[in-house]
Amino acid sequence: MKKQCIIAVYGLGNVGGPLAAAWLRAGAKVIGVDISEKLLTEIKNGNSHKKEPFISVTFTSGLKAGNLSLNSNGVYASKQSHIKIIAVPVGLKKNKIDLDALISVTKDIAKGLKKNDAVLISPSLPPGTTENTVLPILEKYSNLKGERDFYLIYNPERIFEGRALQDIEQNYPAIVAGLGKKSEVFGEELLGIISKKGVLKISSLANAEAEKLFEGVYRDVNIALANELANFCEHTGVNYWEARKGANSQPFCHLHYPGTGVGGLCIPVYPRFIINKAVESRIPLKMVEYARTINDFMPKKCVADSVKLLLKHKKNLKKSKIAVLGLGFRGEVSDSRLSPTYTVVKEFLRKGCKVEVHDPYILTDELLSTQVKLSSNISKVIDHADLIFISSDHKLYSKLTANSLRRAKRPLLIFDGRNTLNKSNFKNTSILTIGMR
Repeated sequence: MKKQCIIAVYGLGNVGGPLAAAWLRAGAKVIGVDISEKLLTEIKNGNSHKKEPFISVTFTSGLKAGNLSLNSNGVYASKQSHIKIIAVPVGLKKNKIDLDALISVTKDIAKGLKKNDAVLISPSLPPGTTENTVLPILEKYSNLKGERDFYLIYNPERIFEGRALQDIEQNYPAIVAGLGKKSEVFGEELLGIISKKGVLKISSLANAEAEKLFEGVYRDVNIALANELANFCEHTGVNYWEARKGANSQPFCHLHYPGTGVGGLCIPVYPRFIINKAVESRIPLKMVEYARTINDFMPKKCVADSVKLLLKHKKNLKKSKIAVLGLGFRGEVSDSRLSPTYTVVKEFLRKGCKVEVHDPYILTDELLSTQVKLSSNISKVIDHADLIFISSDHKLYSKLTANSLRRAKRPLLIFDGRNTLNKSNFKNTSILTIGMR
């Protein structure tokens, strides 16, 4: 990496943070851009990205060495840099794609864009967005022409929270598509610096955008299949988990895990991008739509099963305390965005129950009802609980025993929505596990 080459990374969250760290580790000078002063302060203090190995320490080293600077002024960062990487989130607002952050950052970049600069887009986008939305903004506000005057590359993020830096540097090839041949070649050479698995070139921007969405759709549909088969097993006396283990012993079967729901800004969101695009094009996508319906319904279904367990043991719902374990959208993450736990909590509250939530990594949350206590102290949360509902598969929960839950009411009632408990650690306990009865 040439010392004079400066990379500006726009958005330093779950995607941009690891990308910035990867480029720092490769020897680049990086300008980190984010509108969150809180996040910028955390980075300066060395306590950001707590669940991502090596990110915070890389930032601290970069700041000390003068290779990392932080800024909230996107136009200034564009003027000072040669390569701009957009890593802001693109999500849904009322089930419609929300491009506000992407458009805002693109305008800032365009106002500082210079000849021979490069712009890389990393968020997952509906096919056609880079060419039909991003490119016109860049050209309008810069008075430059894409491919002739600057490079435009789509390079979708391909990370798993908790190992993001490893995924970028080691685990997967970087996907690269360019506006034209010049952009493609530049992107291939650039991304080859940080990707040990090399670069996989895609022939068009739209194809690369679709590739990333298809990854999420595949997982969403297969999780829905797992949830359907788990429900079948619950009503026919079959143990889904044992049947799954046997089925997956041959190479053509890859049954996923069922669970209380699908969360995060990836799997529940990407299918909506595809569905919305299909609606615009008047193309039916029945399987993708039905998979979303199944997975969205799972939190309500799991609460309904838990209520049956309470009523079976003659519990009064309006006097019952529910200890919900896990607010993270999946195990071992501190990210609660679109977590199914929110729906779980709302459903229990709607039925008149008192609810407390435990999570070892999330200490505060603004989306939970003010009626609900959130704590990292599991003993307090389960104290006098009528039912324990496991919503996220944090590793801590797999180590629970009947003795560690002794402060809960007896008989001990548990709904295990992730099949995380070791059943041999529990005697005289009524455990309802997803996928088996």
